[in-house]
Amino acid sequence: MDLRQRASGIVLHITSLPGPHGIGDLGPEAFRFVDWLASAGQTLWQTLPINPIGPGHSPYQSPSAFAGSGLMVALQPLVQQGWLPAAALEAAPPFDGQRVDWPSVIPWRWARLQQAAAGFFAHASASDRQRFAAWRATQAAWLDEWTLFAALKDAHGGQPWWAWAPELARREPAALLSASQYLTPQRDMHAFVQWCFDEQLAALRAHTHKRGVRLMGDLPIFVAHDSADVWARPDLYFLDDRHQPTVVAGCPPDGYSPDGQRWGNPLYRWDRMAAEGYAWWVARVQRALAQADVFRIDHFRGFAGYWEVPAAAPTARDGRWAPGPGVALFQAIQDALGKLPIVAEDLGTITPDVIALRDHLGFPGMRIVQEAFGGDASHGFLPHHHVPACLAYSSTHDSDTALGWWRSAPAAHRAFAAEYLQAGGRGGVHDGTGDGADVPMALVRAASRSVAALALFTMQDVLSLDSAHRMNLPGTDRGNWSWRFSWAQVPADLAPTLARTAAATGRAGFQGLSGEARSPAGPAGAAA
Repeated sequence: MDLRQRASGIVLHITSLPGPHGIGDLGPEAFRFVDWLASAGQTLWQTLPINPIGPGHSPYQSPSAFAGSGLMVALQPLVQQGWLPAAALEAAPPFDGQRVDWPSVIPWRWARLQQAAAGFFAHASASDRQRFAAWRATQAAWLDEWTLFAALKDAHGGQPWWAWAPELARREPAALLSASQYLTPQRDMHAFVQWCFDEQLAALRAHTHKRGVRLMGDLPIFVAHDSADVWARPDLYFLDDRHQPTVVAGCPPDGYSPDGQRWGNPLYRWDRMAAEGYAWWVARVQRALAQADVFRIDHFRGFAGYWEVPAAAPTARDGRWAPGPGVALFQAIQDALGKLPIVAEDLGTITPDVIALRDHLGFPGMRIVQEAFGGDASHGFLPHHHVPACLAYSSTHDSDTALGWWRSAPAAHRAFAAEYLQAGGRGGVHDGTGDGADVPMALVRAASRSVAALALFTMQDVLSLDSAHRMNLPGTDRGNWSWRFSWAQVPADLAPTLARTAAATGRAGFQGLSGEARSPAGPAGAAA
């Protein structure tokens, strides 16, 4: 994918899609959304990480850097393939269509996935079994560790791996062999779920390419402590004899966080990864490229230098900067995989070494238009300061929605934004006193007019939704990652409006990945 070509798109996590079973998934509504994107002249769909969720239901604290989220596996196709009885879906509880009710959704969907796995192993055709076996062999390098980890975690009631029997936590060969044998049915089930995930994602990606839309993924820099990755290779992380981190990831104090942020992820032993030619990272990026056309690396600055916090410290105040792997890591990946379609999330405390690394690698960075209006016309996020090698965002999944930001911003910021955007809402055009009803689309237009090659807008912003619809509030662990939209919220004139903006700013009508020219034709089953 050429990141220099002008395009625009929507940021929407798969779990935020509509659908009948409590959470957005890779089923029919995902295909419908792609059709809607095409009708709206949008050529990018950015998701959040698609790995299994971790603590707080966060996709950024996953128990695997390689596995896909079983909760995203669509259930209707499993019925159509004859592996899941139709009756298993007919008794679905009345799930909330606006929020993911995680405590209800997780056990209900996993029970159906287990039922589908049993149906597959009992009734699947010879050709389906062959396809499954062939896929399983090609993915063995990560899949074998994941299925054993997931089965052991189930067997231990969800306890973290360091609380398992000592011989399992230490990965003694005899204990692992015994567990692999007695947990074979459970491992088979987890492998089946991963196969379904890969099959459904591949079908969705083929549809996006047919419609001239490209998928953009999201790759967190760090992995969770309680993950198959750390359990499988503890030697690649700073852990003590009790399998606990000696230092953890975070970010330093700033104007927003006086104590900094203590994320708690274990930190890589970069020297040991380098000694292996960064093989783990090569494999991780190879997996990411099999799932998306381009991906964003979260917290890119950590590759230049990262904030190392003593594990015993309650806050990030006592941390220090430590050197990252720099160019060597990406050179190793590029030598193995070729040119990398990577976007660098370069927000936060950015120092000259981060900029030098990003520019040396040729990765575009990010500019958040919403964050530009502090009253200073020199702010680098203002569109007139953008450069072609960047992505212009209206807002992000971590920020408030555009409308929510407007309604809580200081009056001086609103006045500056109103003048700059030529928007203010009913009752206060250009003076910042209006209700902000037109601000979200004004931000969308400002990002679209930017010289930035790529422009991205959250679904909440194009729907002009307020703070109640934000995806995540950093620093909190409740109520996040659960927002969903419904087609009833999508005005009939929204797709044509976005299509006109994309056309007027040179972001529509590019050659699709299939080589066929795309045009903003109407989607199948588009919403009114």
